[in-house]
Amino acid sequence: MTRIYVPIDSAALALGADAVAQAIASEAQKRGVDVQLVRNGSRGLFYLEPLVEVETPDGRIGYSNVEADDVAALFDAGFHEGKAHEKNVGIVDEIPYLKNQQRLTFARIGITDPLSIDDYTALGGLQGLRQVLDMNGDAVCEALLDSGLRGRGGAAFPAGIKWKTVRGAYADQKYIVCNADEGDSGTFSDRLVMESDPYMLIEGMIIAGVAVGATEGYIYVRSEYPHSIATLNRAIDKARDAGWLGASVLGTSHAFELYVAKGAGAYVCGEETALLESLEGKRGIVRAKPPVPALTGLYGKPTVINNVITLATVPIIFAKGAAFYRDFGMGRSRGTLPFQIAGNVKQGGLVELAFGVTLRELLYTYGDGTASGRPARAVQVGGPLGTYLPESQWDIPLDYEEYAKVGAVVGHGGLVVHDDTSNLAELAQYAMHFCALESCGKCTPCRIGSTRGEEVIAKIREGDTSVKQITLLRELCDTMVSGSLCAMGGMTPFPVMSALDHFPEDFGLPRTPAQKAA
Repeated sequence: MTRIYVPIDSAALALGADAVAQAIASEAQKRGVDVQLVRNGSRGLFYLEPLVEVETPDGRIGYSNVEADDVAALFDAGFHEGKAHEKNVGIVDEIPYLKNQQRLTFARIGITDPLSIDDYTALGGLQGLRQVLDMNGDAVCEALLDSGLRGRGGAAFPAGIKWKTVRGAYADQKYIVCNADEGDSGTFSDRLVMESDPYMLIEGMIIAGVAVGATEGYIYVRSEYPHSIATLNRAIDKARDAGWLGASVLGTSHAFELYVAKGAGAYVCGEETALLESLEGKRGIVRAKPPVPALTGLYGKPTVINNVITLATVPIIFAKGAAFYRDFGMGRSRGTLPFQIAGNVKQGGLVELAFGVTLRELLYTYGDGTASGRPARAVQVGGPLGTYLPESQWDIPLDYEEYAKVGAVVGHGGLVVHDDTSNLAELAQYAMHFCALESCGKCTPCRIGSTRGEEVIAKIREGDTSVKQITLLRELCDTMVSGSLCAMGGMTPFPVMSALDHFPEDFGLPRTPAQKAA
């Protein structure tokens, strides 16, 4: 029997993967070919989706961009035996885009049936949890600190410090909350985890619960991810049936229960305190800090809030040891990060590499340049609130501290590429517009500043490039950075100021000698 893999990830589904799977099953039956159809997760090579893989003695052979109408011709060519065809891309693991990555968190992505517990455990799943169940909670927190893992949601706060704080807090109830409200433009790593390897997120949350003494966990998933929500719910049910969840985690005295919560559809709910408000059934409005959620979080109880990638990375740290993970990366940025290449790029997809890689390498070695074929001009790193980096900054190592030195952020690892036809003043105006739409409205700098900012940029774009307007825009941005309650208002000026500083000509301004030199 030949095993054929057709991805069930949202990106592949949007490109017709279901129709391809049905066509393969129908054609195989018609021809009397015995096949086993496996709906795997995506490998993250979105430029090849739907990527159909055929298991052969030499490895899994891939056929790219397959449509339902191609299936008959593929069978004619003997694709079910891995034979040649114009869509044959060879052994998938040998594709340079994939082979040259350093996949730690994403090691199983696209290889397994996302809902198969047997597949998960056969490829190393549960090893981390079993190690933790034999450890003291304090030792678990210390090991996490030793690994150097920092929050992968964008804030880059050391995960071990959060865990230690919650563990040390006295309370009758503690919670683990996963922030899966992935709303940044050009990002999809969280969704890939939830749809392609949900058990590693579940395992990571159980480990967190065991470590800090929490017995309940919630995964807050954005409402725009229905496939993620459905997959997680099915995976949680299977994990519960397998004895991972409930009153006794894998037969131990530890209890942990896990639930999925559907997000409220607001970008600001990606901010941890607004998320907690939403999770409690309230309007998603940012809370003032202190108190921090680690002490006064969900329902006023100590709460660990981590991003999907943070929690999904935890199992491999405990399976292979803190030192193993710490050996990847540079400076204080340890381990790997899944970089998501999107926008005007020829080969969009997910690339997991150790910190220290450069934008230039990601854009050209992996992304293969722009989809338009025109020169790339700017890359926005870190989502809609991230800075626009000009080519002069593309060789800076992707590292939290190195990026901070030039006023940039690594964020969630999302990269959106723009070619030389892009107008950065227009994009800057949109950043203010986006903030005005998505602000929770609680603080004046964000609520009013974004509206005024959009108006000022509009005046500049209409020709008023006087010193007064430019000074007003810069002072307005400074007020938002310094006075906003959360990153929504505090980071909106980042794309605006980077556009103004690096691409002044788009605002109708001359370049200064320093800008010309850069």
